[in-house]
Amino acid sequence: MVKVAVLGYGTVGSGVVEVLSENKELVSKKSGTEVSVKYILDLRDFPGDTYEKLIIHDFNIILNDPEVTVVCETMGGVGAAYQFSKQCLEKGKSVCTSNKELVAKHGPELLKIAKEHYCSYLFEASVGGGIPIIRPIMDALAAEKIESILGILNGTTNFILTKMEKEGADFDAVLKLAQELGYAERNPEADVEGHDACRKISILSSLMLGKNVDSEKVYTEGITKITAEDFAFAKKAGYTIKILGVSEAQGEGEVLTYVSPFFIENSHPLAMVNDVFNGIFVTGNMVGDTMYYGKGAGKLPTASAVAADVIDAARHQGKNVPCYWDEDDAKLADISDASFKYYVRVKADALDELKSLAPAGKLIEADVAGQAGYITEKICERDFVKIAEKLGDKMLGRLRVYSAK
Repeated sequence: MVKVAVLGYGTVGSGVVEVLSENKELVSKKSGTEVSVKYILDLRDFPGDTYEKLIIHDFNIILNDPEVTVVCETMGGVGAAYQFSKQCLEKGKSVCTSNKELVAKHGPELLKIAKEHYCSYLFEASVGGGIPIIRPIMDALAAEKIESILGILNGTTNFILTKMEKEGADFDAVLKLAQELGYAERNPEADVEGHDACRKISILSSLMLGKNVDSEKVYTEGITKITAEDFAFAKKAGYTIKILGVSEAQGEGEVLTYVSPFFIENSHPLAMVNDVFNGIFVTGNMVGDTMYYGKGAGKLPTASAVAADVIDAARHQGKNVPCYWDEDDAKLADISDASFKYYVRVKADALDELKSLAPAGKLIEADVAGQAGYITEKICERDFVKIAEKLGDKMLGRLRVYSAK
């Protein structure tokens, strides 16, 4: 028998309890032993809740109960969540988490502790919500040398960009709608500035390399500067706009990892991933392209992924489920040395100047008063920055253009 404790009874935590309880017979069958929730830790009381009797307020009850062998951390943050996870692992209790911030910041350390104490640290739900992506990289693609990972990793920003494209609305109006629908937080910075996607691509990059990719060192750009005019030019040119997390092996153990909004061709499969859905491309040197698609967030999709980790932990009681992610830092390539095509939006009277600075480009014909759109040839980022400086305030917007190698 496996007794489970859930830390945090918010959206995801309550979902985990629901999945483990409603699907108890199935979860137990696939675990090879009966699985049940014994405790739910939260600061609040939940009078009248179905699982009210399981609510406790003292973490030490969980820590010191030998019956509890699997803990689901759904608290969020890197304060108490980190301390509680570490203490549980040191006690030999496996930890399953949806906390991408914690995994990105302390993943290698917690994996090492788990290995030393014959238990597991599992985090399928930390990237892609209900989309299986961690386990495919670790297991199904174990024989592959992964060359690149490319993905729409944040449902909130994808929803905003989809609405801007379909309705011609501006960023602020769609952000307000996303907040009203519960897709965006009151403080949406982690989503719209790309930090959430950055943590996720850092985790995936670390698994791809087996070395630590520090999310705080990853170039990250959000979507707050994208306008309805950018979408008008994109449509005329046969593109859409998506914010992508990208990780590309550069050879000799180096990786180029970054988060950025892109012009992406309508024919690319990721261009068809809309609303709150996520899509992730993983390319191996033998298998080629593989794609993973689904809801990247939400109560039950994320809880389902946590529950799958609970099953894995239950199957490996007293053993460590291996994860190849060392504490050594990966060598990160500088995005300034990378080359891209660029979409540039300028004041109409600056078009000739732009053409002289980047002569081998392509004009975008769109009915946007007083403005012109242009896609440059492939240029080193460092050189494009110089072009942008020369244009000054005559450049109204710019985006990298994604083109497959």
